[in-house]
Amino acid sequence: MMPTLSHPPSSQPTHMVQASNTVPRSQEIDHHTFQQSTLTTKRWLTIIIFLSAVSVATVVLCLQFGTQYIGLGEMFGIIWRTITSFPGTADSDVTATILMQVRLPRVLLGFLAGASLAAIGVTLQALLRNALADPYVLGVSSGAALGVSVAVLFGVGTTILSVSALPLCGFLGSLMALAVIYRMAVSYDRLPIHSVLLAGVILNAIFSALIMFITSILDPNRSFGMMAWLMGSLTAPALPALSVFSLYVLLGLFLLLRHVGVLNLMAFGEDAARSLGIDTERVKRNLLLLSALMTGAVVSFSGMIGFIGMVIPHAVRMVFGADHRLLMPASVLIGGAFLTVADTLARTYAAPSELPVGIVTALAGGPFFVYLLVWRKDRMS
Repeated sequence: MMPTLSHPPSSQPTHMVQASNTVPRSQEIDHHTFQQSTLTTKRWLTIIIFLSAVSVATVVLCLQFGTQYIGLGEMFGIIWRTITSFPGTADSDVTATILMQVRLPRVLLGFLAGASLAAIGVTLQALLRNALADPYVLGVSSGAALGVSVAVLFGVGTTILSVSALPLCGFLGSLMALAVIYRMAVSYDRLPIHSVLLAGVILNAIFSALIMFITSILDPNRSFGMMAWLMGSLTAPALPALSVFSLYVLLGLFLLLRHVGVLNLMAFGEDAARSLGIDTERVKRNLLLLSALMTGAVVSFSGMIGFIGMVIPHAVRMVFGADHRLLMPASVLIGGAFLTVADTLARTYAAPSELPVGIVTALAGGPFFVYLLVWRKDRMS
């Protein structure tokens, strides 16, 4: 998965060098930190290995904390017993049950959801050349939320093959929204970016109104649960559902990482990318579809968690530069670690109650982003 970074890179060597030298800079996204020409294999490896180590340490640390603290030795002992035991032999110890059936699935879900949201944010900001683009700008998230709301309204709280039906309803809602957006935006086999944005904003408004209407007519208990889910919730999923979700988003992340070279060109504008031989219509259609499908899956499992998709790519860009060969994998690792930490705070701060994780991401990440803005301003001055 590591990109080729020799100079010039073998994937799109000439294109990238030409783009950085001849194409006017985007007015929407600040490219003054575009460090493509200085990105060496050594620098890429150093940063990615460091961030990978931080991510692993974050996951291990978050597995220890919750309503019950689990020491490092005990935790690895439980994991080792689980791995070496016969298949289907469950550890009857209460601590083992908490770790393997509740905390581990939840931490993995949080990491994958955060990584996916950050990667989608990087993709959309490059495609739309808009610094405010995030995974929810397409309106697909509202479609997923509407699907879950309708399911709750009609009492679809049952399970299908031991898996809750609500994520499935959310995903169907996101597919419905994606079909409507595509139908509204496509024109003469082209997919204008401004039409996609406009269709997404309109559908967001309509779907949000319908969600609020459904929430208002639910009984107080279900209405409260619905609002908590809309603000972000990482309830530990069942193992079959987590397995499907993991394979799905990992495939999506792999495909997004394969497009980092093209995203470097698209960030300079469609005309520039087209002049360098990129089929921009195909790239837009494929990446928007992939982003929408991933967003629908993430929202179906975790609710509406804002902030990560828009701010994490900005923060990473400020620190490491705007070259997508580094920006994309770094955002994936930092986004996953960030949401994992935020969820740990959400489930421990007011234990045994839980805070909506969307509130924690905004309160914990907002001040840090403000600090980065001030730091960058001082550096530039």
